[in-house]
Amino acid sequence: MRFFKEKISFEKKDMLNELEVLLHSSIRIAAERTVYVDPFRIDISYRNADVIFITHAHYDHFSPEDIVKVAKEDTVIVVPEAMTEDAKAICQADMSVIGVRPAQSLSVCGIPVETVASYNINKDFHPKQNEWVGYIITLNGIRYFITGDTDSNPDNRKVLCDVALVPVGGTYTMDAKEAAEFVNLIKPKFAVPTHYGSVVGKPGDGDTFAKFVDPSIQTVLKIGK
Repeated sequence: MRFFKEKISFEKKDMLNELEVLLHSSIRIAAERTVYVDPFRIDISYRNADVIFITHAHYDHFSPEDIVKVAKEDTVIVVPEAMTEDAKAICQADMSVIGVRPAQSLSVCGIPVETVASYNINKDFHPKQNEWVGYIITLNGIRYFITGDTDSNPDNRKVLCDVALVPVGGTYTMDAKEAAEFVNLIKPKFAVPTHYGSVVGKPGDGDTFAKFVDPSIQTVLKIGK
């Protein structure tokens, strides 16, 4: 798999206004297409998703009741290959499902997408053999890397991206310091902490993460904003 990085210059306000962390690891990017990643505890029925990306099978990432709240008639759902039938079971109207494995490149509704293996190194919650994934999603020329629930590992340490969204809550994933060490290694323009303050982790984990991130990388806190 080949990772690449375009030479682009964006101000912070331009790059991140389109990005929301709704709660935990529930992410929305409203650009030329509206995409959601792991919708969870959605408060209203948006029904505006062009594409929904699911990183893995845990309840706080694959939530059928929340997928229904953001999906519209022709939404495409992208899931790890082993979850394809589960996703098809909740499809309505003209919705469709794409199953993926790590280290793939594809286009979904015209959106360039790359999949990256997402797994733990020193714990057993997210085994590599499950072939769960993170996604590099390119929208408006910006490469967003949503890592999924993961530790720093040989597969994700080679990613190049503009914006990295990384779990910092510990227990099941990297903690705040480990996540900062990870983004310091891959060197995105912006780092956005996720996966803390509700299901797992403390509300202050985002601030702790920011303290350890290299000053050359801009940390942006989206949870609770």
